[in-house]
Amino acid sequence: MSEQRPRVLSGVQPTGALHLGNWLGAIRNWVALQDSHDTFFCVVDLHAITVPHDPARLAEDTLTTAALYLACGIDPGRSTVFVQSHVAAHSELCWLLNCVTPLNWLERMIQFKEKARKQGADVSAGLLDYPVLMAADILLYDADRVPVGEDQKQHLELARDIAQQRINARFAPRGADGEPLALLKVPEPLILGEGARVMSLTDGRSKMSKSDPNEASRITLLDTPELIVRKIKRAKTDPVMGLELGNPERPEADNLLGLYALLSGLGRERAVQECAAMGWGAFKPLLAEVVVEALRPIQQRYAELRRDPATLNAVLEAGRERASAVAEGTLARVRQALGFLRAR
Repeated sequence: MSEQRPRVLSGVQPTGALHLGNWLGAIRNWVALQDSHDTFFCVVDLHAITVPHDPARLAEDTLTTAALYLACGIDPGRSTVFVQSHVAAHSELCWLLNCVTPLNWLERMIQFKEKARKQGADVSAGLLDYPVLMAADILLYDADRVPVGEDQKQHLELARDIAQQRINARFAPRGADGEPLALLKVPEPLILGEGARVMSLTDGRSKMSKSDPNEASRITLLDTPELIVRKIKRAKTDPVMGLELGNPERPEADNLLGLYALLSGLGRERAVQECAAMGWGAFKPLLAEVVVEALRPIQQRYAELRRDPATLNAVLEAGRERASAVAEGTLARVRQALGFLRAR
């Protein structure tokens, strides 16, 4: 009998086009995980409405994100690819977890504080509750590991605390030794490797983000070659001749040369050797060419998928069926432990 692979779950919101940071920091690593893990990847559309959104675009953006997953190399034959809102258990488990999660645990979340300051009086209860929904996403699938970046570590710790302290310790059945059995699996973080943090083209100290109002700050996976060249040409630089990595006083050089090292396949050491004496005027066209060529196969595969909506819909339906089967099993355990009357 073959050894069961550890399970991984992750997802991206369908808010705006995915960008280089999403690909290099997350999705490219997901593709590699398919060789060693049981992988579940969802489009987290329920999270997308925790901030003001355009209802006319949500469904289309969801399909775009799912198609980009596949175009980047996620294989539906090896991974479960699905839409979060298609599995009702996410919403129900979120409510059950809400009822045992202390309010002050949510109020201390750094991302909530930052986003609430920006939104002011319009901040929603959903934004406050975002980490509990994320916990439900993870815990529903008995995930062993969750790929996380620096900005999501606190949310994963909350999911672990909810599972350990609020569910397992209080509601799990006891074993022969009197210790609680695991009702929910407590996930471990999976820290992603090189390329996990891609910075803005307009500010090398800020992470590349879909929410940045300045579209010049990011290169999306669907940008045309002409737009990529224009964005890189206008990217913020410094007056120093020659490029280097690891100098905190030169964040833009570190970011752009780091991108070149990754996308060219040269690696950091050889990229530094090649570009150590190079000026920005010579380097930027080189970087633009590498980015365009790296994205070309993704864009071609994406176009094929969007011309064949039946195939994409079939992938999402198959993913929904498998995800629902796993999620409903977890939800049934939690319902029973919390004492709900079983439906006949």
